[in-house]
Amino acid sequence: MAFSFIFSVISHFALNLPKYRFFVTYLQTIWDLLFVTVLLLFTGGILSPYSFLYLISIMNAGVVLGRKEALYTASLCGILYGAIIDFHYFGLLSGIGLNRDDALQMGASHIFYTIFLNLIGFYLTAFITGYLYERARESEEALRDKTIDYEELHRLSMTIVSNVVSGLLTITPTGNIRVFNRYAEELTGICQDEVYDAPLDLVFPAIAGDILNLNDVATREFEYIAQNGDTLILGYNAVPFTDLNGDPAGIIINFKDLTDVKKMESDLKRADRLAVLGEISARMAHEIRNPLAAMSGSVQLLSEQGSISDNDRRLLAIVLREADRLNTLITEFLAYARPASPCKERIELRSFIEDMTMLISADKRFMRISINNLVPEHFTLQADNNQLKQVMINLLHNSADAMPNGGRVELEARYQLSGAEEFQKLPVAVIAVSDNGAGIAPGTADHLFEPFWTTKPDGTGLGLAIIYRIIEAHGGTISSESLPEGGCRFTIKLPV
Repeated sequence: MAFSFIFSVISHFALNLPKYRFFVTYLQTIWDLLFVTVLLLFTGGILSPYSFLYLISIMNAGVVLGRKEALYTASLCGILYGAIIDFHYFGLLSGIGLNRDDALQMGASHIFYTIFLNLIGFYLTAFITGYLYERARESEEALRDKTIDYEELHRLSMTIVSNVVSGLLTITPTGNIRVFNRYAEELTGICQDEVYDAPLDLVFPAIAGDILNLNDVATREFEYIAQNGDTLILGYNAVPFTDLNGDPAGIIINFKDLTDVKKMESDLKRADRLAVLGEISARMAHEIRNPLAAMSGSVQLLSEQGSISDNDRRLLAIVLREADRLNTLITEFLAYARPASPCKERIELRSFIEDMTMLISADKRFMRISINNLVPEHFTLQADNNQLKQVMINLLHNSADAMPNGGRVELEARYQLSGAEEFQKLPVAVIAVSDNGAGIAPGTADHLFEPFWTTKPDGTGLGLAIIYRIIEAHGGTISSESLPEGGCRFTIKLPV
């Protein structure tokens, strides 16, 4: 019995090794049958009450090995048990202390029924155990397949949710956040762990009230203040969803940053307005220029006559001066309305700015202004030389006008990648012109690049508008911003 116990313990640990599992199970089953057989021989043979232990060996074979092995084991148990009973009945086991008289007292019919009933029990146990084993194995395989499918679907859904190029979050009917994907984390700067089960108004207070009362699909926009202080325009779709019973389970919110899209729409609308205005105005400018030239020539001829009094001569001089001013305005407007196509060439920006600085050094407006050229050496770009010079001179003039008491202008340049998607990013040249003047008034920024809009008493309102058209013709962009320390910065981006 001690050896049997030790052998069973070793078999228990050996079953964890897949390579030896079946071998150890067969060996354990055979050993159990031998153990029960010897136990019957030493506990009275036909009179032993331990014949039921064969059933445990049969169940063990059925559970571990299967239905066929259970039937084999039941057959082997029947053979061993029948042999013990027969040998006992015919006196072949008297040598080990099993008296034949005990078997004869029971009678042949009783022995037959004992063997028969045990065989029935053996095979019923084998059949039921094997049947249960097959059902358990089928259920286990089905459960394993379902588990694999659910795990695959879970991984697939989590991958889609994490990598979709828009924000995705779900909330419970009470407004607590559950799902918060990677786009949402990057946009808000808050990770999933921080917002899990937190109320929606902690992240998006502007929409929390509307979302909780939502009964149908909604598509709206709202403003969101980012962590860096920028105001973003977010568009979202909100859809309620239900559980298996049809009860409300929460709301799915899909949102995206529309700030750049809205800016692009605004730029396109302005470009359309300017295109129409430019086309009509260019025709009007030509029509105005011709009679203006005739009027200017006539006044010039009149002023050259000697019979005109001094007062009339002064009046004619005023007419000529204003005619020249009007002609200059029309010339600038034509340059804005119909800009020449840029003839691009390779420009080394640092030396280009140095030459331009020397050109404007004689201007009185720059007497008390220091111009710092911070452009790196050998920084090159492709642009029209004359048009780029016009852009830079106009920007420097604006900086000088913003600093009548003197100040500092800095010109910087760098390369950066720009594009909507990571794989579409292209290098652009970024040129920044900064000053420490009065800055840009809040209501001025939206009108800076519109024609005929100016804050200068004697300005035409076409300087920045012409700059905008030139940069646009180069395929670039220009923007302005006020600096926290004072002053403003104009940023030009040109494709490399």
